[in-house]
Amino acid sequence: MNLDFSAFLTTEGLIAFATLLALEIVLGIDNVIFITILSDKLPEGQKKMARQWGIGLAVVTRILLLFGISWVIGLTQPIVGSFSGQQIILLLGGAFLIGKSTYEISEKLEAEDHTKERAAGAQATFAGVLTQIILVDLVFSLDSVITAVGIADSRAIMITAIVLSAIIMLAAAGAISEFVKKNPTMKILALSFLIMIGMLLVFEGWNPDLAHDLHIKNYAYFAMAFSLIVEVLNMQFRKSRAKPVELHNQPTIAEVDGKS
Repeated sequence: MNLDFSAFLTTEGLIAFATLLALEIVLGIDNVIFITILSDKLPEGQKKMARQWGIGLAVVTRILLLFGISWVIGLTQPIVGSFSGQQIILLLGGAFLIGKSTYEISEKLEAEDHTKERAAGAQATFAGVLTQIILVDLVFSLDSVITAVGIADSRAIMITAIVLSAIIMLAAAGAISEFVKKNPTMKILALSFLIMIGMLLVFEGWNPDLAHDLHIKNYAYFAMAFSLIVEVLNMQFRKSRAKPVELHNQPTIAEVDGKS
């Protein structure tokens, strides 16, 4: 691989860039949503700080991994049996996403009030949430760079796609956070997406060749897009049902009095 921007002048290069950018944006948005969900556990004064730290660390981690892309590629060497370092990280990261997302869904469905607990240990909670955010950032950032390596052969395409997705993630973070907070059902949907991504990571970690041959990420992202469209339509439907029902051809008061 070489840092040759002439790759953008070829049809294959442009297709690879468009595909990679779309996947990187999806991963970036999922990263922001998970950071928002985790930071919402904190007291009001700490939520924004945790969100800013989380998103900033996510961008920094992606950039650092880009500089160490040779190291990322080198993770394909077996270190435990037939499993490479990359596979082990994907397996552990996927298991973490599945476990954490399942726990978050369970907690939201139970709707338990932990306000007093959080007030009693706000500092410890902030440290714990920030630790979880860092782990999430590492998982998503590494998957982001591994995805780039798997799709594009040009380092210029990889760097451009990842940097652009990071910029979009930073620019859209506030709007995404507000949208998720105003629409609670989106939190459950987003956590379900994260479980799916976790399963994808486990699959890729267990058998990367089969995952690549089956193009499971393409199917998964299509399913996520379809589910998101359905939920947006449901939200619009719920809003329309919330409006007062208007009856057509209502009789006037005079007509009613005349009939009586």
